[in-house]
Amino acid sequence: MKNFPNAFVILLGVIFFSWLFTYVVPQGSYERFLEEETGITRVVNNSYHSVDAERPGFFDLLVSIPEGLEKGADLIVLIFLIGGCFYIIEKTGALTEGLAKLVVLLNGKESYALIILTTLFTAGGVSIGMQEEVVALAPVLILFGKSLGYNTLTMLFASYGSTVVGSSFSPSNPFAVLIAQKEAAIPLLSGGTFRMAVLLVAFLVWLVYLLRYAQKNRIEKILMNPTHQKMGVRHSAILWLLCLTFVIVILGILYLEWGFNEMSACFFALGILAALLAKMNLNKTTETYIDGMKEMLFAALIMGLANSISIILTDGMIMDTIVYGLFGPLQNFSPATSGILMMVSHSLLHFPVPSYSGQAVLTMPILVPLSDLIGLSRQTCVLAYQYGAVMADMIIPTNGALMAVLAIGNVPYNKWFKFAIIPTSLMLLIGAIAIIIAVVIGYR
Repeated sequence: MKNFPNAFVILLGVIFFSWLFTYVVPQGSYERFLEEETGITRVVNNSYHSVDAERPGFFDLLVSIPEGLEKGADLIVLIFLIGGCFYIIEKTGALTEGLAKLVVLLNGKESYALIILTTLFTAGGVSIGMQEEVVALAPVLILFGKSLGYNTLTMLFASYGSTVVGSSFSPSNPFAVLIAQKEAAIPLLSGGTFRMAVLLVAFLVWLVYLLRYAQKNRIEKILMNPTHQKMGVRHSAILWLLCLTFVIVILGILYLEWGFNEMSACFFALGILAALLAKMNLNKTTETYIDGMKEMLFAALIMGLANSISIILTDGMIMDTIVYGLFGPLQNFSPATSGILMMVSHSLLHFPVPSYSGQAVLTMPILVPLSDLIGLSRQTCVLAYQYGAVMADMIIPTNGALMAVLAIGNVPYNKWFKFAIIPTSLMLLIGAIAIIIAVVIGYR
């Protein structure tokens, strides 16, 4: 479809219609309390009640835009600084030279490159819930893919899509599984063997689908002017620093509880060091860094706008009503059916709540007692959450990371949706089968 709205227009439209819904959907709320030990605000089960609050006015709608940007400030800063960092590395020539060498090495073995790439990004999703980080890597990955004869959709599928699969089926994603297990009052990292088995099945299906699509949709290779000379010491040092930075960031997230600001600091330092190694003067370094940040402006704005949706729905007092309406009827079904419907409901809820960690905190206190009531184990309740909520990141237009990646790749959302809906449905089908098996074997 020509002239399909871009990511910015789509999110503005969703924000506007979310505001209209606050005048249509009945207002309601759950009671909440602040847990002093953790500082987390928790929901009181069976506390939903109707409320009569002031509806947000048109000016409140406008205010939600800067509030959304403010709410996502740390992530926006990360995108800007990673963008500037990679732009500097690109301008040094190290990245181009390194990719050119890799293309020569992989000549005739392109499918192996795709397998390795998919495995690495899946592992990133499994270990640290990687998604937003793909935004800054997207330009490089697309360039690399075209040099191997793969189109943009293939590279976004192998990178962003694989992080979603890894995050969704992970036995240890700290922002999904661990938060949900904590909310469900079950041992952290428990039930990992079953989750790992399902992850392996999902990964293999995902990989086979990707390889088949990639093979059927090859494009003419865009050569990167490879050189047969030995890579210079400076360029080698820059690329080794890049690898070291990723290792430090991953270790920081896993063991030091790092957030976006710590990650931003590491990539800022990497950009400066890369410029120094390339003998850029200070003026050239800062000008190049700013140019790189400009390249990421659209993606950063998209990340911020996505937050405005939940702000509007929460201020309009209809977010809890949506949760209550989605999950309340589940007690009328068998455990297996309830589990599958719970997964589907989580996918739907992820549209207005694009943060899956926030979704866990919002829904688990409500769903855990409901699961106990209908005979669905708490582990299976967590499965339904992680498969439904996280996997929805592949297709929901309110996910800032997805829309930012599509903006960078110049891929219209409708084209992506048409492309992604089948593999996403396959993953949800695997999730549904896993839930049924979990109920049959009494998974706890």
